[in-house]
Amino acid sequence: MSGHNKWSSIKHKKGAADAKRGQVFTKVIKEITVAAREGGGSLETNSRLRAAVAKAKEANMPSDNVKMAIKRGTGELPGVTYETMMYEGYGPNGVAIMIEAVTDNKNRTTAEIRNIMSKKGGNIAGSGSVAWIFSKKGLIILDKNTIKEDELMNIVLDAGAEDVQSDAKNFEVMIPPQDYEKVKTALQDKGIKWETAELTMEPSSKVKLESSEAKQVLNLVEALEEHEDVQEVYANFDIPDEILEQIANEQEE
Repeated sequence: MSGHNKWSSIKHKKGAADAKRGQVFTKVIKEITVAAREGGGSLETNSRLRAAVAKAKEANMPSDNVKMAIKRGTGELPGVTYETMMYEGYGPNGVAIMIEAVTDNKNRTTAEIRNIMSKKGGNIAGSGSVAWIFSKKGLIILDKNTIKEDELMNIVLDAGAEDVQSDAKNFEVMIPPQDYEKVKTALQDKGIKWETAELTMEPSSKVKLESSEAKQVLNLVEALEEHEDVQEVYANFDIPDEILEQIANEQEE
């Protein structure tokens, strides 16, 4: 599992997302709207919409908000027209970064993201410069106290997962995108709860960082994630768990 996914998991456990629920709602509504516009309003046939609605449920978004966002996307209700943008670049220490944004003003968003990158020690690069490092994967993270490893492997591998990794606290299930929903369903059917479940971009190579370098890169990632148009940030840093925990604790104080 990439360091960025571990960082997201730690922040999730500490409830950092709850403190910014309004911002989370805004981002999820944009994603639902775009997904519905591009693939239709059916959850059964539109996997991107299905994933976006799952995010809305995890954030405890009212169902009326979800329905209205879908209708705006399908054109049943008037609304702002959003488009998806992908930005590629490098952070401090040569860390590869991909940024997914949803915006109603491409020029404004591009300028603002470029400014954040510049201020925090990064730079925007051309299309294709870092995309080759990343591949789309489903990721499910479970606490080790939730299930025994043998049982977990039997369930998820039979459902289509490609690998189960572990660290001191968690199991990480890596899944081809097309089997992501099937593996989630297999775990749900067994009543097994996870810490996080998401479609992500997994890097093929990683940049190892220590304390001061780690803070610099995480400051950039956090600044990007706080931008209202940014939906996801993917990076290929590798930071030891104890340093990630230490930085997260410092941010709480």
